[in-house]
Amino acid sequence: MERYALPKQSGKLIFLGLLLFLLGLIIGLFVHNMANPRMALSAHLEGVMNGIFLMVLGLIWKRIRLSKRALAITFWLAVYGTFANLAAVIIAAVTGFGKMMPLAGGQEGPAFLDGVISFLLISLSLCMVAVCILSLTGIYRHIKMEGAV
Repeated sequence: MERYALPKQSGKLIFLGLLLFLLGLIIGLFVHNMANPRMALSAHLEGVMNGIFLMVLGLIWKRIRLSKRALAITFWLAVYGTFANLAAVIIAAVTGFGKMMPLAGGQEGPAFLDGVISFLLISLSLCMVAVCILSLTGIYRHIKMEGAV
């Protein structure tokens, strides 16, 4: 059964987006104090951009036509993906490790830390692709029902 998104999810996405945006701004204050300042700058940008993404998703949430279950999956994938993104890059900035991100100066580190960073990067990438596909599907259904396509 298709139904509009719950207003609570919309508000939570906007709140979490603002929180992520704020964390990105705060990280920007400490860029030069990190083991890898270039990665810290990336963390700053990831926090700001992912925060904006969550806020925009929250604003369009009521137009996404998916089942209640698909909306819940989309919600949690978006939250996990955006916060995992920030976490992975912060860990890399603080430690200087992150062999999957050589352009930002990530160096090979202990297997455990590189494993955590790599897991976060791979899982968040898959999550965000799924979020985009689900959101596009839901928006398309909304447009189609409006008769604008």
